[in-house]
Amino acid sequence: MSHSQPVTITVDGAHKVSGLLSAPPRARACYILAHGAGAGMTHPFMAGVAEGLGERGMATLRYQFPYMEQRAKRPDPPKLAHATVRAAVAEAARLAPALPLVAGGKSFGGRMTSQAQAASPLPGVRGLAFLGFPLHSAGRPTDERAGHLSDVRIPMLFLQGTNDTLADLGLLRPLTERLGERTSLQLLQDADHSFHVPSRTGRKDADVMCEMLDALAAWTLTVIARRG
Repeated sequence: MSHSQPVTITVDGAHKVSGLLSAPPRARACYILAHGAGAGMTHPFMAGVAEGLGERGMATLRYQFPYMEQRAKRPDPPKLAHATVRAAVAEAARLAPALPLVAGGKSFGGRMTSQAQAASPLPGVRGLAFLGFPLHSAGRPTDERAGHLSDVRIPMLFLQGTNDTLADLGLLRPLTERLGERTSLQLLQDADHSFHVPSRTGRKDADVMCEMLDALAAWTLTVIARRG
């Protein structure tokens, strides 16, 4: 298990947020991991991702968005969320200058990361990995939230449960096909948006987590092995 080091990330003159750097010995890359809309960086899912990636030779930098730091319920406006993503990327580069960087996160955090990357490339980031990309709100399938992804020019990995009510597969599969070779889709059978699986399937949430992290670690090694 890798030790988690508390860090402070300065977003701008008015905002500072907390972070947790987990770096195992001889790490091969660092994943900059943003949380979802309803739970912060210390949620068991986030901690499990950091611990599991550490076991697979990857460092992680988890961090809070300002609204979560302030214990507010309403997520930050995109401009502030994007600035937070950029500040976290800069802090990861400072703390782990020898490590290749990938970025993304859970649901809202992954989408804010992709929007930031689409607006202006995140310095040093080699790829984006989404842990349940929120393609649409529940019960209202549309791919309007994905329009900015065509402006992302680095590799992207979508890790999605087949029972995710925020990512209709009838929309997600064509989307990843349109985005082309830089995009990979890894489906996790029977998992929902929280990567939970019903007991009737005979699978456990831990099985899904293991499958997801194996895919993320393997994809990361492929991405960082590329030149240019």
